[in-house]
Amino acid sequence: MWQIPVSLLVISLSPTRFRCEAVAAMAGPRLGDDRIVFQTTFGDIEMALYPDVAPVTSDHILKLAKLGGYNSNHFFRVDKGFVAQTAGVTGGRLAQLDRKQREEDAKSVPLEVQQHVKHDRRGILSMGRLDDPNSGGSSFSILLGPAPHLDMLYGIFGEVTKGFDTLTKLEEVETKQEGIFVMPKDRITILSTYVYSSTGLSNDREAASGCQRQLSELQERFDAQAHHVEHIRAAKLP
Repeated sequence: MWQIPVSLLVISLSPTRFRCEAVAAMAGPRLGDDRIVFQTTFGDIEMALYPDVAPVTSDHILKLAKLGGYNSNHFFRVDKGFVAQTAGVTGGRLAQLDRKQREEDAKSVPLEVQQHVKHDRRGILSMGRLDDPNSGGSSFSILLGPAPHLDMLYGIFGEVTKGFDTLTKLEEVETKQEGIFVMPKDRITILSTYVYSSTGLSNDREAASGCQRQLSELQERFDAQAHHVEHIRAAKLP
């Protein structure tokens, strides 16, 4: 009977394992099911949260969005290639806050950082704060480009999933310099917001999940073949 070399079985498994690890790494942090949508004067921006990376911040921002806290707020800062930053809910809105909105906005969130979660691409959501690292409130930035100098200093809590064309439009507005901030000359209003639940997975996460299933099936085949090879060896070799 033909014997299958164990080394060939190991080699056939390794590339699949490598591809699965690569796809999983590309997928990044797990996205929560909820999607927050800002409807601005320049178009919609859809965002997802990282509940495993920044659970307190994610919960706080989600609650504010569900309460309509960002309605009539605005982007007070647009620095091309760097960030577009929302104003704090208190003082940033045109409409008055109700009691529930004020209570949620009054809360501060701690600095939530992880070494492997970085300010490395356009669309990352990064929490604003004062000098105190644990003073995050309701102002946050959407990255318009990589900003590695912010790593471990500002908490990342999500990413933009749709609306990158809107970010491009924001970068095209006329701006003015006021102190350290680059600000739009005309108000960029967040007209309204809404939250919906997305139970579907992104293409990358679907690929990662499918790859893991493939790896599991291949591992079972490998184990069965290896057992068969050992059985043949025991029967044929002295």
